[in-house]
Amino acid sequence: MNFLSSVALRAIPGAFILNSGIGKIGMPAEASAGIQQFAASGVPAVKQIPSEKFGTVLGWSEAAVGGALLAPFVPNAVAGGALTTFAAGLLSLYFADPDNREDDGIRPSEQGLSLAKDSWLLATGLALAATALDGKRKKNRKK
Repeated sequence: MNFLSSVALRAIPGAFILNSGIGKIGMPAEASAGIQQFAASGVPAVKQIPSEKFGTVLGWSEAAVGGALLAPFVPNAVAGGALTTFAAGLLSLYFADPDNREDDGIRPSEQGLSLAKDSWLLATGLALAATALDGKRKKNRKK
């Protein structure tokens, strides 16, 4: 993957996710508990985190993913893997609530549209990871 396509895939999602994460760090306990309850609908394991700290933990996690995308020294495979994992967690929220989808179970309803857009983040993460792996395969063939 060339430099410009890598920057295009990493810069905007990275800045957006970093900003979102920073906004959650130190959030009030009530807001933190609300976000945790919503997140637990898709990822039940998050119930293990103390509710008053969940927002801060989530914020630092998002900031780490955003930072990895923005840091040029982080390989595409690592940044893509982080973004793919993050997006999969977001999409688990989409699929956890049947009201987010039309009767066919896939297409987003009006309610689910804001979560369904996270599929683009998943595609971006997969593209970064796949092109990095493809580049390694090509290097190995030349040897």
